[in-house]
Amino acid sequence: MKKTFFTIIVVSYNAGDKLLKTVESVVRQTYTDYKIIVKDGMSTDGSIERLKKAYQVGSIDSEEDCRITLLESCDNGIYHAMNIATSHLEGKVKAGENPSYVFFLNCGDYLGNENVLRDVHKLILDRNLREGTTLPAIFYGDIYDRSAGARVASNPRIDDYACYRNVPSHQACFYDERLVYRNPFDLKYKVRADYEQFLRCFYREKAETVYIPVLIADYEGGGYSAQNLKISEKERREIIQMYLTSSQIRKYDILRVLTLSKLRTALSSNKLTAGLYNSVKELIYLLKRKR
Repeated sequence: MKKTFFTIIVVSYNAGDKLLKTVESVVRQTYTDYKIIVKDGMSTDGSIERLKKAYQVGSIDSEEDCRITLLESCDNGIYHAMNIATSHLEGKVKAGENPSYVFFLNCGDYLGNENVLRDVHKLILDRNLREGTTLPAIFYGDIYDRSAGARVASNPRIDDYACYRNVPSHQACFYDERLVYRNPFDLKYKVRADYEQFLRCFYREKAETVYIPVLIADYEGGGYSAQNLKISEKERREIIQMYLTSSQIRKYDILRVLTLSKLRTALSSNKLTAGLYNSVKELIYLLKRKR
């Protein structure tokens, strides 16, 4: 496959019209140095046929230069499908070359507007030029949660407490290709594999995390993790024990109670209160960025 600045990975299985709408949100981008990898788990609902009818679609082994590449194979779920897609990346950067960046966009989620890739590309290049580095990094912004009806601001500073409490969702993150190639999702986690991958890149790969003030994605919300909160919390506890010390976890557990974590979660997920809650959080993060 031709090397591009962005690789957008879309995982699909019987997604209906969501697949085409998600791909359309990428195709309409004003910045065009990207490729889309659609990893489909052998859908039977006609969604792949509709995709092929709408766009020129190539295969992974094809010599033809198509913007959309289709990978069709059985898989064991979303994280396994993502791993299959990322196994086809190069995972390396030549001297004097900019890294490629990988973005996972689920079916039913859309890029925030037609200029997202243009804006992210500019901010990445400006930062790399300013810092004089192309070391592996994760660039992340904000998302719009349709289930809550509110923009969700990401923490502008990732530290131990942020890793304990709340890291950006993968729909907000552009990963250096080398990171995802070397760090596939751990498939023992059914809900929180993306969280564990983020922490692994941050702590073991020493990847820099860079906040960019862009609304990255329009996120459908109400997915598997939201429907399996007990599993999600169990996996989160197991993961933080791998990367944080016992004393850190005890301290942050206390902070979590004192800052009314359960109430904040309820406010952020309720359509009546989510807008106000996230506006206050965005203001706090804005003040944090200015410090």
